[in-house]
Amino acid sequence: MSSIARRNLFEDIPRFLVAQAGIMFAVSLVTIQTGVLSGFIRSVGTLVDHANADIWVANQDMVQLELTLPMPASHLNLAQRVPGVERVEPLVMGGGTWRSPGGEINLVRVFGFEPEGQLFSDFRMTAGSVSNLKQPFTVMVDESTLDSLGIQQVNDTATLGSLGLKLVGLTQASQSITSSPYLFTSIENAKAFSTSGLTASLNCRLQNGEFSCTNVYQKSPDANPASSQPTPLSATDPISYILVRAKPGEDIQALKQRLEQALPGTLAVTQAEMASRTRSFWVRRTGVGFILGLGATVGVIVGVVIVGQILYSSVSDHMKEFATLKAMGVSDKVVYGIIIRQALWMGLLGYLPSLALCLGLGAWTFQTQGIMILITPLTAAGVLGLTIFMCVGSAMFAIQKITRVDPAIVFKS
Repeated sequence: MSSIARRNLFEDIPRFLVAQAGIMFAVSLVTIQTGVLSGFIRSVGTLVDHANADIWVANQDMVQLELTLPMPASHLNLAQRVPGVERVEPLVMGGGTWRSPGGEINLVRVFGFEPEGQLFSDFRMTAGSVSNLKQPFTVMVDESTLDSLGIQQVNDTATLGSLGLKLVGLTQASQSITSSPYLFTSIENAKAFSTSGLTASLNCRLQNGEFSCTNVYQKSPDANPASSQPTPLSATDPISYILVRAKPGEDIQALKQRLEQALPGTLAVTQAEMASRTRSFWVRRTGVGFILGLGATVGVIVGVVIVGQILYSSVSDHMKEFATLKAMGVSDKVVYGIIIRQALWMGLLGYLPSLALCLGLGAWTFQTQGIMILITPLTAAGVLGLTIFMCVGSAMFAIQKITRVDPAIVFKS
């Protein structure tokens, strides 16, 4: 019976190729949408995943990584004195307006950390070094954001707020696809960037009988890198997170409670809990997960329709052959098996090239756009199962036609 299914499938090669193109489109749509969703989920928590902290201490109103309120840096000393704590490091978040060498502006997110620290410096570097951030007014960025920032390579310069800066390193797989470009720098540099600004004044004049005013922006007098240097973190400065490493063998849950008791108004979460909070926020509260899931559902529907039409047409073209089998006493179960095998062949032959295409597309988008289309072995297996379900489900439409066929048509002219 398998040979009959294959002969029906390959009898008309041009139609077979057209049919496989349709199946490949449907399978690719499902794979890409699923891969984008998986890549999106991984991407939004990538910074948390790359950290080496056992516990993240944040303001009690913290929602996710990029949505929190500050707390005083004096909490660092309090946290260090909590029993069971081996090491603490601050993490400072901020934002600003980036101006490229060409004059284009862009919103950026600044992350300040200790370059010589151990809890937030596990970057995959492609150029430069984390230690270069000890120099004043230096930053690192993910290489996927170079085009959007209007720079090309290490040692390029730009402006953040009113301060000039220098690019000293490039990272990989450190940028969330949902956020503005990330800038990584030292605590001192992040503090300087957050306090830099532009002063605005009105320039008014009377011309041709009309009085008009325009805003004139100038650098703040104290924000010139040539005359001022970044200052160390003081006890009253705001920080976003305290990264904590527990002593070996310490009960993490008990340590979380001691930290919250020692630091009023704070929330202590494990690294896994922090990543989960961030991913849950973007998937559930922003509707992104719904949209990407809807795209995958549309792909399945398209695939069922395409495969169903192809199989229905194939059965119609071979109606007399199926009627002959039934007239010979072949059971309906065997006839149905032929159609299902034909559907499985179509699904498998459409799945393999689609998977290869999506893997290549995923590698290209990650290298050029920084967008991760994550296709794990589990994802690939899931899409294969979905493809088989899609093809077997669509075969049911063709089987309905066979159930109504009259074997007597074999004897009609």
